[in-house]
Amino acid sequence: MKPTLLLVLALTATSFAQDGFTSLFNGKDLTGWDGDPKLWKVENGIVIGTNPAPEAMANNSFLIWRGGKVKDFELRATVRVIGDNNSGIQYRSRELPEVAPWVITGYQCDIHPAIEHTGMTYEEKGRGIFGLNGHNVMLDPEGALWELSEHEPVKVDVSQWNEYTIIAKGNHLSHFINGQPTSELIDHDTSKRALEGLLAIQLHRGNPNSVHIKDLRLKVLPESPLIPFDAAKLPAGAKKIEKPRTKSPQGTGPVVTPKKKQ
Repeated sequence: MKPTLLLVLALTATSFAQDGFTSLFNGKDLTGWDGDPKLWKVENGIVIGTNPAPEAMANNSFLIWRGGKVKDFELRATVRVIGDNNSGIQYRSRELPEVAPWVITGYQCDIHPAIEHTGMTYEEKGRGIFGLNGHNVMLDPEGALWELSEHEPVKVDVSQWNEYTIIAKGNHLSHFINGQPTSELIDHDTSKRALEGLLAIQLHRGNPNSVHIKDLRLKVLPESPLIPFDAAKLPAGAKKIEKPRTKSPQGTGPVVTPKKKQ
């Protein structure tokens, strides 16, 4: 090995350590992760989850990181979804063993071919959609949803590689795609919000699809104070809204009907 290459590698390693991020994937196998072995594998340095047919999965299934619960953090993941379906990155989540193994409920950064859904703030098997792509929202202490602001949605092709970033600080959650903000949520609903929990990657049931993940990195952040609710300090233009409904439950096309057993 040439001295210059040694120097480059050393500088790269130092830079990686200094930025505070830790890789959650070793590039070889699923060490540190837990999921249905029939659905998940590593190939050419990429984590791949595959749903081969509409009838293959009774529930959405998750690849769960077993490195412990996360609280305040920044997560970056490069992901693509092949097929007319969606995926998502779960965080501050918990398992539902009474439903099935590898089933999760909790906050999700959606990865969806429908522009309004991708990057949105969402809760799997819980409160549903909070803020669509391009909308920053707040839940008040009674669980009512408020729109605080809106902006141009981030438009990407989810079948191509994109970097998804989640920043969780106290009750303030922010999602980004390729460095551009998609949705923010401030959750004041103390009876239902989560301040810590599991990380996981979703493989969606229904329409055949595969989710590919690489460059998955986590930075643990210092614990942030909770943003207090103060109705008198809502930004100008803030308005109470109905919770958005899912326009595309799987992909952008029709849901494929499972074949009937003979």
